Amino acid sequence: MEKETLIRQGETALGIEFGSTRIKAVLTDLKGEVLAVGTHDWENSLVDGIWTYSEEEIRFGLCDTYKNLKDKVKEDFGVTLQKVGALGISAMMHGYLALDQENALVSPFQTWRNSNTQAAADELTEAFGFNIPLRWTVAHLYQCMLDHEEHLKRTTYVTTLDSYVHLLLTGEKVTGIGDAAGIFPIDSQTFDYDANMMECLNEKAKALGYPVDVKSLFPKVLVAGERAGELTEEGARLLDPEGDLCAGIPMCPPEGDAGTGMVATNSVAPRTGNVSAGTSTFAMVVLERALQGLHREIDLVTTPEGYPVAMAHANNGTSDLNAWVHLFEQFGNLMGMDMSDKDRLYKALYENAYKNGDADCGGLLPYGYLSGEGITNLMEGRPLFARTPDSNFTLANFFKSHLYTSLGAVKLGMDILKKEDVVIDRITGHGGFFKTPVVGQAVLAAAIDAPVTVMEHAGEGGPWGMALLAAYMLSGAKEDLGDYLQQNVFSKVEGHTLEADPKDVEGFGVFARHYQQGLLIEKAAVEAMDW
Repeated sequence: MEKETLIRQGETALGIEFGSTRIKAVLTDLKGEVLAVGTHDWENSLVDGIWTYSEEEIRFGLCDTYKNLKDKVKEDFGVTLQKVGALGISAMMHGYLALDQENALVSPFQTWRNSNTQAAADELTEAFGFNIPLRWTVAHLYQCMLDHEEHLKRTTYVTTLDSYVHLLLTGEKVTGIGDAAGIFPIDSQTFDYDANMMECLNEKAKALGYPVDVKSLFPKVLVAGERAGELTEEGARLLDPEGDLCAGIPMCPPEGDAGTGMVATNSVAPRTGNVSAGTSTFAMVVLERALQGLHREIDLVTTPEGYPVAMAHANNGTSDLNAWVHLFEQFGNLMGMDMSDKDRLYKALYENAYKNGDADCGGLLPYGYLSGEGITNLMEGRPLFARTPDSNFTLANFFKSHLYTSLGAVKLGMDILKKEDVVIDRITGHGGFFKTPVVGQAVLAAAIDAPVTVMEHAGEGGPWGMALLAAYMLSGAKEDLGDYLQQNVFSKVEGHTLEADPKDVEGFGVFARHYQQGLLIEKAAVEAMDW
């Protein structure tokens, strides 16, 4: 069937994902082929010590992303987008949105980037015997209880960004199980919040003066393939104020970016894993068995079907690296060069680092900590760059060290899984870090000492994965998600696998030792740079 006809008839799936620096919409056919893409750039703000996005930014970003997608469809196919077969919303996981009975925000949105929940996370981890990371929704909620925040008196719903946007579009208070696993621990036998831990939390909340069934505050948990409501008239007008988009579009459960990353890389089966590298960076491995120990560096989440996953999540990824690239862009502009092609700039700097940098980065040591980092137990961050007097200070080593440090915290987590004898048959990389061919792939292979595969849709990432989840729901979900993806999507998706270079593995090992030793410098910077 011609693509124009597919679009006109709504034989399509649409995924929209709210990333940290970009909101992206990907329209596909029902086999996963990308038809059109729309984007909207945005950036979080530090307001009164809280990393946040305003409600207005969320609404406008959603609308503008869809408009750009709609314009692209019109430009490429001559079709005014009026309907899609199914729609799904995803977003950066974790964080905290508190709403009243009118579904109005009663407190600023706290993103995953905030690390002001140490007391709550420590207390809940001890009480549950289960790692509760600082950025999880329950950690934010319980911290608000510990601090006796005034807004809790008016709070009737607590959720995450993707579930909040889904509520705006459908009126339904639900979320996908992968996203729910970043709200509260999941029982993979019942596919719901862990009942024993929830009862423990209820008792602790009551002792603090909040006699509430916390589960009633959280969204209902759904698994991949279930229907999660329909696009309402109000939701359709929010997406498309021009009035062309029809209401009634079926919507799949919203998901976090961890879940969509798993889908986009066909990493939903045991012994498969993926690394999503961008503004934040996380590695996920689907487990065959439970981990033997409790590790504060490792999150235990789930696939969109509810199967257990070990995740090493770093708050800080490529933001500082991008800032350095932007600095060189400014230099080029100052020298009268044409710097309009950003992809060319990234490619030149990355490939020079890959080809000409020393295996251990010549002794250079940067930290791109714009915010706190849970894996290394830092509440705040300070981007910094350090080197010894005899280090090999070259442009290639400078950018290679920033590429390495973008994966530094995640490597610490992956090393823990290696010690736990977690078996990984396949690791797939996706996200902006892998956009320049080979370079990011080679760096990750060196970090984990394993082959890394990048697929042709690696640049589309999570929103493409969200579109696949929407198509899976529309198919009736008659087979396991992994089987569906393999048979209907990935059997024809090309990928490139790169083996780890032993010299790079050894070099990254040296860098990783420097990285761990240098954490004392980072801690000192946080203490000293308090302005």
